[in-house]
Amino acid sequence: MQGKLYIVGTPIGNMSDMTYRAVETLNSVDVIACEDTRHSLILLNRYQIKKTLVSYYMHKERESGERIIGLLNEGKSVALITDAGMPCVSDPGAVLVSMVRDAGIEYTVVPGPSAVVSAIAMTGIMRRGFCFLGFLPEKRKDKDALVSPYRDIDIQLVFYSSPHDINAHIDYLYSMLGDRKVFAVKEITKIFERVECGTLGEFHIENPRGEFVIIIEGREVASIKCELSIAEHFTSNLATGLSKKDAIKLTAKERGVHKDEVYKIAMDL
Repeated sequence: MQGKLYIVGTPIGNMSDMTYRAVETLNSVDVIACEDTRHSLILLNRYQIKKTLVSYYMHKERESGERIIGLLNEGKSVALITDAGMPCVSDPGAVLVSMVRDAGIEYTVVPGPSAVVSAIAMTGIMRRGFCFLGFLPEKRKDKDALVSPYRDIDIQLVFYSSPHDINAHIDYLYSMLGDRKVFAVKEITKIFERVECGTLGEFHIENPRGEFVIIIEGREVASIKCELSIAEHFTSNLATGLSKKDAIKLTAKERGVHKDEVYKIAMDL
């Protein structure tokens, strides 16, 4: 009989955020796969969890995954944890989950704290939705490839950043996105937790320390559409399922022009 894989979320800072179910799960499995066994021992010792530990980290995910598949095929249950937060979300784990699924092995998730969701909650942004893009790549061309498709969407963009990269990342995002409102949330759930707010063009973190979540407000739909011609703007609104009449009204309203002007162009189309 095959074992089962548990994807277990762990605290992102404050160790008291460990859930009852996470503790129960880690106490019940045969093996715990850790991103860094030395780091994980601090948490495991806090909750008096004594288990066999194996290493599972980013640069050897497939090799380590094969070892874990072997353990699962032997009937052992395995829990996967990372240094903080949820495995697979800007942390190792996705490769293993894919391998386990392809092998037909049972797996489940034990939810835990999330830096992304916690940071969003701390900004007070009321616009719905966000797009999480994780850590920015090192090379400029790779950054551009990641960010460019999202420049004109009207929901928040969320990134992770280390303290030595935060100001360079802010400058880069300003060059790509323009002067939008930005929040930098650092050290979530820790002693020096803080939310800083400003606009990209003037934002700078003095003496940055700790890990950051960067949240940038989405671009206003109206400002995006008004870069289009009236014909393109009308066609864009029509494509959402509006009737011609309603698309004409909305286009006129968003552009601040009389609806007759839009009507004439719409009829030509």
